[in-house]
Order: sequence, then C-alpha cells, then structure tokens
Amino acid sequence: MKSKSFKEFGKEDYEMPVRYRADHIGSFLRPAEILEARRNPAVTPEQLKAIEDRHILRVLAKQKELGFEIFTDGELRRRNFMSDFTDAVEGFDLGDAVARAWKAGEKEDAHVSSVTGIVGAKLRQARPLTGHELPFLKKNSPGAIKMTLPSATQFPAISFKRGVTDKVYKDHSALLWDIVGIMKADLAKLSAEGVSYIQIDAPRYSYYMDPKWREWIRAEMQADPDALLDEAVRADNACFEAARRPGVTLAIHLCRGNNRSHWYAEGGYDAIAEKLFGTLAVDCFLLEYDDARSGTFEPLRFVPRGKTVVLGLVSSKIAKLESGDDLVKRIEEAAKFVPLENLTLSPQCGFASTMEGNLLTEDDQWAKMRLVAETARRVWK
Repeated sequence: MKSKSFKEFGKEDYEMPVRYRADHIGSFLRPAEILEARRNPAVTPEQLKAIEDRHILRVLAKQKELGFEIFTDGELRRRNFMSDFTDAVEGFDLGDAVARAWKAGEKEDAHVSSVTGIVGAKLRQARPLTGHELPFLKKNSPGAIKMTLPSATQFPAISFKRGVTDKVYKDHSALLWDIVGIMKADLAKLSAEGVSYIQIDAPRYSYYMDPKWREWIRAEMQADPDALLDEAVRADNACFEAARRPGVTLAIHLCRGNNRSHWYAEGGYDAIAEKLFGTLAVDCFLLEYDDARSGTFEPLRFVPRGKTVVLGLVSSKIAKLESGDDLVKRIEEAAKFVPLENLTLSPQCGFASTMEGNLLTEDDQWAKMRLVAETARRVWK
C-alpha cells in the first residue's frame, strides 16, 4: 500500500486517539553484565548478543508486568541514543568530539562522556539503522513496538568541526540534509514494517530556548538561531513525512540533555512554543517537565487541538521517587492548557541516553515506571 505524502494528509489524520496513557522515552539502565561484556575483549559479538537478548526479554517482561502497552528493548544494544546512526553510517570519527559543558544541579561538570564523533568523510550508510534491533523485538515484544531514533538535527551542531567536516560538507546545512536523506529512507521502512510508534529524540531544540546556547550558535556555528530553528523544523518534517502512514504514531521528544544525570540546557518552551508546536508534523510531543528548569505549562496553549502531549513529570535523573498526589495535581494544572483527554504521562527522559546510565539504581528506575503506570490508571480511569 502506497503511503500518503504529508500534503495529502488532512486534519483527521492528525487527530489520532490517544493510545498510551502511560508512556516512556525508551532507554533503560544497562545491566552490569552487559557493560562488563562490552569492556571484555574476550567476549565475542555472538556472546554479547546472547547476553543482550536475555536482558531485553527481561526488560520487555517488566514493562508488561507494570502495565505498559508500548514496548522498547530499552536501547540495550546501543552505546548511546544516537549510536544506531553513527554505527550504521560510515564517516564519523568517534575519537574526536566537540566539547560541551554539562550541568547537574548548580554545578557545571565537563567530565561527562561525549556521545558522538566528528564527521570527517562523506557519509555512507552501511546497514539499516535499527536492523540489529527490530527483528528480535518483532519476534518477542508482548505488544506494540516503539522505535526511537535521533533527530537529523542532532548532528550538525555536535559533529561538524571546522577544518575537518567542511572539507566534505561546505556547511552545517549541507551535512544536515545529507543526514535527512538517510533518515527518510529508514523511517519509511520502519513504518512500512509494522512499527506503530516512531519517536524522534531531538535535544537540539533546547539550544533555541536557552540564551547561552543561542549565543553559542551565533559564535560557533556562525548562524542566526531563528533561521536554524526554521531549518530544523523543515528537516524533521521531511523525516516525518517519509514515515507518515495511517495508524502510525509519530512523536518527538524535546530534551535538554541527559548524560549521567547531567543536562546542558535549561529554560521553558516559551521562546519556541508557537513555532514548534504549530508546525512540527507530529501526533505527539514528549516534553520534559520534571523541575523548574523546564518552565511552566503556559506554552502548551500553542499545542493544536487533537495532538497529544506526554508530560515528562517523573525525573529519570534522580533516585527520589515523586509523589503520586503531586503528579495528579500537575496533570490537572497542565489540563488548563491542553484538554485532559489529550494528555499522557511519562518519565522526563530516558534512564540511559548513554550506556553508562543515569545515577540511580534499576530498582529506582522500575519504581518510577510503576509510578507512571499507576498514576496514569488513576487519572484516566
């Protein structure tokens, strides 16, 4: 069946019924056995895969036990949330990286691992981006599958290095649109193969919310932040257009950085809400709202009626368990701007955007996931 193009879709295509009141971003803490196996040169790829398979089955079973109806493999096969792309596409120098200061609380800490490399050659896709993950998931998932992929907009800001990348791509824009071409082909294939929920993880939009990163764009990328924001929306929409099919939920997770419980950007959605919520061609926005650095719910007034907002109210960065009563109150506050029937609940981000994971235990992680599921059942009976 030939899928419709973005322009052929009408209002009814975007007013999809809310399917999952309890959601999650996709990544879970890696068990010590996986981390140790990856560090051990004596472990063969076949042995590593067997270990991953076993733990993925456990993670799938845990999601079902807690009452979730959408399933991921926890990204357990990935080094980080972007490694599906960087491992499948040749041209990245993973030994080189652009430095970035990370924050945890009031302190800045630059000693957090980098999660990607520099583009030093023309990009060439060597294998499907999620080809090592999807077959096992399709065979073993107890329900609908969510696949997560990084936004194409993630790479130009952190993988473009002057004097290196500009020898093969004249500027950030040229790199971006080459990546879009790769992403479009894979996203189209995913939606055609029965994946019912596709989530694009897009930390880069946080640059346009945070004044210090807007200045970084002007200084380091030598570009106008508002012009880059417009281009970023066009790039992501081109990818979503390729994946758009009846019955497939398309979602974007807007992140402020997530690495060992650190982040790199802060600020509310106010500065970009009208443009972002009004023009991104998605069904679902997964938004961080775990603490004061995320701002208020007021920008949600720009979310078009019929689209879903997933409220990331439960922190994946700290061990302390939130209060169910407090979550209910915050959902009620958000419902002043988005109808309650168009709201759902999730953790604010993944628990392990990098394989090292955030600074909490697996028991903490599952307690938070249980809280999400129980609160969702309480609010949307």
